[in-house]
Amino acid sequence: MATAEQVAELKQKMAEERAALIAAAAGLSPEDSLHVPVDAEGEEQWTALEQLAHLLEMERAYDSWVRAALREDNPDISTVRSEPVSIPIERANAHTVAELLRSLELERAYTLGLIDGIPLDGFDRTATSPVFGTLTVLQWLRSFYRHDRQHAAQVLGRQSDYRPNFLGKEPNQRKARLDLVARRESGHP
Repeated sequence: MATAEQVAELKQKMAEERAALIAAAAGLSPEDSLHVPVDAEGEEQWTALEQLAHLLEMERAYDSWVRAALREDNPDISTVRSEPVSIPIERANAHTVAELLRSLELERAYTLGLIDGIPLDGFDRTATSPVFGTLTVLQWLRSFYRHDRQHAAQVLGRQSDYRPNFLGKEPNQRKARLDLVARRESGHP
């Protein structure tokens, strides 16, 4: 069973990695926040603003997955839909770093409240993803600080030392997002 110490460590790491992300993003000029690295692939082709919007969307999604795991026995999270965020990726470049950081701050406050409301045995509940496999709530929540670390490096134009453990090949989230937006704009769901 998860321990109070593990939950405290989770929250500490979440705070540390989020602070590093904020420091990386806050230091960007408006021009740098729109820069796309040369020869980048996948998510690394996103601007820093798009990286921040991606984190905002994924925090909302991960919160939805955790809530599903707390409600159901080992749900398939590929069917769980989260509410849209205030600044989606496709509109990120029309916003400022400060606006995105404020949205991330509000979303994180919700996440921390969610964590504080989970009884210790709730951290052992599971949810399954076709991309990541079956993880406990604690493992899903650890993804928050790892994801922040990955994208903080990308915001700074560096390769991250953290790579998610995908089942199979890493999905091209940037391409999937562009395809989704194109379908929406053409009137197809």
